[in-house]
Amino acid sequence: MNELAGAIDLLLDPESWKGSDGLWTQLVEQVLLTVTALVLVLVVGLPLALWLGHRGRGGTFAINVSNVGRAVPVFAVLGLLALGPIGTATLGPYGRAGLATLIALVLFGLPPVITNSYVGVREVDAEIVEAARGTGMSEWQVFRRIELPLASQMVANGVRLALVQLWATATIAALVAGPGLGNVITYGFSNNSYDYVIAGAILVAGGALVLEGLAAVVERRVDPMRRVTGSRHDGLVQMPEMTARSRDSTAAES
Repeated sequence: MNELAGAIDLLLDPESWKGSDGLWTQLVEQVLLTVTALVLVLVVGLPLALWLGHRGRGGTFAINVSNVGRAVPVFAVLGLLALGPIGTATLGPYGRAGLATLIALVLFGLPPVITNSYVGVREVDAEIVEAARGTGMSEWQVFRRIELPLASQMVANGVRLALVQLWATATIAALVAGPGLGNVITYGFSNNSYDYVIAGAILVAGGALVLEGLAAVVERRVDPMRRVTGSRHDGLVQMPEMTARSRDSTAAES
């Protein structure tokens, strides 16, 4: 309980958030590391998964990537990369072994994005796709107008999973002199100051909950069925007003 009270005091102390090693700096670094890794995951994995899903091939590849990504510990990958040439240099705000950290995080974040995107496109009703092709749509039009909108919720779900996982896993960057909130936790362990450990853990957990909530809101907004339902509801609400205005116009004309 004393450590928990000390952690709360640390979080509420404005001085703890100031300076180059303050909590605010560490939090910004954690966000930067997470966002950068997520962008790289989307650039590398999303187009590949959507293309394989549209073609109806590569299912074994997508599943194997997912299984390998879950089976290989990200810390082991980071440790191996940090020992090589790419682990000895400093990469701007990402610190020493910054490139190794980003590569390890990207490999960890690819499985949910690739698997969900591929499955999302493949689960689109084949009859709808064939009907679209029957109307003369090109393959690009079928993908853009039919498959991608219907798969958008599954794709967004994969991105949400990757985002939260990357945020939580980015703390290991501190183990190879990288940035982020992991430095707060490792500092606490190395100096037997467990109030720092708990404070860092609270920030990481709170950040994960915030990102989960924001991503869930975005995921609901990109759901095409939700948009269609909302449009129908709006139409039902507006119909009585339109009818009343029509009656007024008819009465005025008569």
